[in-house]
Amino acid sequence: MTAPAPAPSMPRSVWLVAEREIGSKLRSKAFVISTAILLLGALALVLWGGFAAASAGGTPVAVTADSRQYVEGIPGLELTDAADRAAAESLVADGTVDAAVVGDAASQTGYAVIADSSPPTQLLLALAQLPPVELLNPEAGTSALGYVAAIGFGVVFLVAASLFGSTIAQSVVEEKQTRVVELLISAIPVRTLLAGKVVGNTVLAMAQVLLLASIALVGLAVTGQGALLEGLGEPIAWFAVFFLFGFVLLASLFAAAASMVSRQEDIGSTTTPLTMLIMIPYFLVVFFFDNPVVIGVMSYVPFSAPVGMPVRLFLGEAQWWEPLISLALLIATCAGAIVVAAKIYRNSLLRMGARVKLREALGS
Repeated sequence: MTAPAPAPSMPRSVWLVAEREIGSKLRSKAFVISTAILLLGALALVLWGGFAAASAGGTPVAVTADSRQYVEGIPGLELTDAADRAAAESLVADGTVDAAVVGDAASQTGYAVIADSSPPTQLLLALAQLPPVELLNPEAGTSALGYVAAIGFGVVFLVAASLFGSTIAQSVVEEKQTRVVELLISAIPVRTLLAGKVVGNTVLAMAQVLLLASIALVGLAVTGQGALLEGLGEPIAWFAVFFLFGFVLLASLFAAAASMVSRQEDIGSTTTPLTMLIMIPYFLVVFFFDNPVVIGVMSYVPFSAPVGMPVRLFLGEAQWWEPLISLALLIATCAGAIVVAAKIYRNSLLRMGARVKLREALGS
């Protein structure tokens, strides 16, 4: 008599479930078409913006003798010499130039940018390092650079978290309706099934983010706007790390919330609060990107940190140790959410019919 094959190890089981999740998404025409549209749209946007920037006239910038070395040779700038800092400020104030670059011994970069109401985005993105920015009339406008950064990081996280969060929820309920879940948990533990679902969708989400980043790099290179990426390396790297843990946090909660219902029509009743946890922080970061207090707080809140902290890093408003503390808080929250989600998932997965109450799902 042949002995039964040994059960696969937990890592192997998790990856088998993850492969199943990845394969089912890649076989879905809706998923493939929507991803293709997203990537093509991103490529078209990058190319359009790059060519528009390349065809636009140069940015008029005043420079003093002690700052010319920092901007000389940068494409897209029309330099005007100023005798001293006061003369440079006068050129900015009367509108002769959009901004001025002056020497600043107190700055780590050796120079500072002076602008009227908001610094020109093209200038700041062209500089190798973001310098301090001094506004002559700060109440007259807001920084377009900060707004672009908040929108860019925010949209990527919002779209990925919402899209894959709803996909995980639908997958969980579909398995409950078709009774497939009963077969799955007869072969592997419930926590392994949950882990596999989270891992599989995280791989897909990260792949989309990397593809979008690659498209941005290629698009800017094709349009001759490679200088726009200078200074973005560190914020983008941190965004990828924060995105990873932030997505795992939300994915596990979406799976747990979906396990509490048995019909596709009821998914919204348990996942709506999670959707709000994604959207509210996103809008707060976008609308208050120029408020140091609000954006500072949001960069430490786990649900908004994946957007808030990279924006602060991009604008040079965060100290080197701040992203480490924020990431530690996010990881701790992620670990706690996984424990809670696993408990809800285990207690609700096999219960059919009426929606499982949260108190019952959290019961022992």
